Amino acid sequence: MPGIPFDPDAPSPAMEAHLLGRIDFGRCLALQRRLVREIAPRGDAQVRVLLCEHPGIVTVGRAGSPAEVQRDSRLIQTGRLDVRWVKRGGGCLVHAPGQLAVYPILPLRPLGFSVGEYLERLQSGIANTLGRLGIRVSTRPGQRGLWGRTGKLVTLGVAVRDWVTYHGAFINVSPSLGLFRVVEAGPEPTARISSLVAERQRPAKMTGVRAELVPQLAKAFGLHRYHVHTGHPSLRRAVASRR
Repeated sequence: MPGIPFDPDAPSPAMEAHLLGRIDFGRCLALQRRLVREIAPRGDAQVRVLLCEHPGIVTVGRAGSPAEVQRDSRLIQTGRLDVRWVKRGGGCLVHAPGQLAVYPILPLRPLGFSVGEYLERLQSGIANTLGRLGIRVSTRPGQRGLWGRTGKLVTLGVAVRDWVTYHGAFINVSPSLGLFRVVEAGPEPTARISSLVAERQRPAKMTGVRAELVPQLAKAFGLHRYHVHTGHPSLRRAVASRR
């Protein structure tokens, strides 16, 4: 894969990874949009990646349909799972604790990436991460995502605004797989949703996945360095302003 050779001692550029913990989907989306507005006019290669989990929610992308959501499910009817339409690629996705959401806010033009190349790099970085965790994954012709022997482990759903990416990828580390039944998966075996825990048949720690993922994404994006932060200043300011 072409790009800037990875050198951890090089002075620049760097990827800033923010560990947000569990955060409401809408609050995280508002932060992504804010970062896109900040990064778009700058013209440099600054990349930020938000890593988090969400409380239960179903999001419907541009390729999704309300008919795919099981509206008669008790999870939907009792409000345990909300449904939200979003302007990203991909179809209907279930988000829940135990799923790692990966949101790169990446300026395409300064890095010289097309949208297609960005998607390949993002998927490759995640595949390399899972490989280092001992999980062999494969792709499917004409489909974005990564599959193991037990089913689909990673789903992509990306958006681009002013040539800056947001939304991203979702890695099923240890979510409750029963939640995913509220979305019609389809009859093909490739549609089956699985997790790293099911794939490995032993526990998979979110902290371990994040620790492997950050350097692999930096390499995949051709960036020299990375820094890891807990939280994000904009979220702390928002909390302080409400007090």
